[in-house]
Amino acid sequence: MARVSLDKRIKKEILGARSMIQQAEKANCNEAETRRRIERIFEGLMGYHAFKHLSRERAVRGAGETEHVDFAIQLEEGESAKPEIMVEIKRVCVNLAPKHLKQVSSYAINAGCEWILLTNSKEWRIYHVSFGKPPVTKLIHSWNILTDDVPNLAKRFELISYKNLKKGGLDALWQKTNVLDPRNLLQSMLSVSALNAVRRELRKDSDVLLSPEDIISGIRRLLNETALGELDNASFTIPEKKKRIKRKAVKVPKLATEAVAASLQQDPVGVTGAALPSGETDLPQEYAN
Repeated sequence: MARVSLDKRIKKEILGARSMIQQAEKANCNEAETRRRIERIFEGLMGYHAFKHLSRERAVRGAGETEHVDFAIQLEEGESAKPEIMVEIKRVCVNLAPKHLKQVSSYAINAGCEWILLTNSKEWRIYHVSFGKPPVTKLIHSWNILTDDVPNLAKRFELISYKNLKKGGLDALWQKTNVLDPRNLLQSMLSVSALNAVRRELRKDSDVLLSPEDIISGIRRLLNETALGELDNASFTIPEKKKRIKRKAVKVPKLATEAVAASLQQDPVGVTGAALPSGETDLPQEYAN
């Protein structure tokens, strides 16, 4: 596969952002300074306009008192614009923790926002919120600006860029994530047609006939603990074995058998003109033709 050339401007922006965050880590910058550097990454690398698209300290009204999220990314300008991504920022030397996710998840749920970005400027994590009962927050992608390679960083920052957000790229990402969910993959892998296809391929290569149960057992050995849990919840249908049709033996009346034998002695070609024994008016249906 040919390597896709990386845009020189994007590469320069990523390397510049990396250097900037390395300096922040070395200086142990506070949260306010970390936020300023992240804002520069949003502008230079991801194409957002700081005043139009980044709503700072946006008020979020929940069941209790009003709280404020660090950034709300929006496509329109103004306080009434719909928040597209809720961004929670921690200082550069603070490790991201479950309590931080819980905090920003509550903001997103109260604001009706499906996407969350949690970052300390080094680590970046993008989550999706599904509004069920209860709401579910799922990690979609994570990356590290200091340790990941530049092409991978370009792909990840592109996901949350202004251009991708504007064209609905996050919605497409969520749809793809759903399709590739372990349970959905297992449902497809364990469908009747898929199991039969695997059995045919394996038999073609090894000349060994396997049952659907054999294939499922083999798949189990390939899966990790999480996937095994999904396998237990997945529903699948094992193809029914084809029943062999047993042909019933036809009992031929003894007199008819004797008649055929006698006729063959008189007429080797057929039994058309054979004389029937006394008392028989016709041959059984099996011999009529």
